[in-house]
Amino acid sequence: MAILNLFQYVKETVTFLPGHVIYQEDETSTGVAYVVLQGEVEVTIGGRVVETVTAGGLLGELSLIDNKPHAATCTTKTEVKAAPLDQPRFLFMVQETPFFAIEVMRVMADRLRRERDHV
Repeated sequence: MAILNLFQYVKETVTFLPGHVIYQEDETSTGVAYVVLQGEVEVTIGGRVVETVTAGGLLGELSLIDNKPHAATCTTKTEVKAAPLDQPRFLFMVQETPFFAIEVMRVMADRLRRERDHV
């Protein structure tokens, strides 16, 4: 929920309807990550559900770091309101709010551990 606190008052948001594919696995990065403000997003790798991201969750952060294709497919389960996070804003947040950088690393570490434990 800590990331959500940093984005709860952001004015620029997007809304995705249920069933919308935000990212497709192996698709070229759009250069935009999202902080989920409301709703649920199902994350799948190779067709297997690995996570359901809810309010305060982060999607697409890897592509902001390495500019490689998306590692997972992210599909909305419900209507989702999200705050877009492009690379300049991401870099600003990391520089100005070290806590944000730690939270992003926690998200990545949690996902890596879950994936490793599932194999």
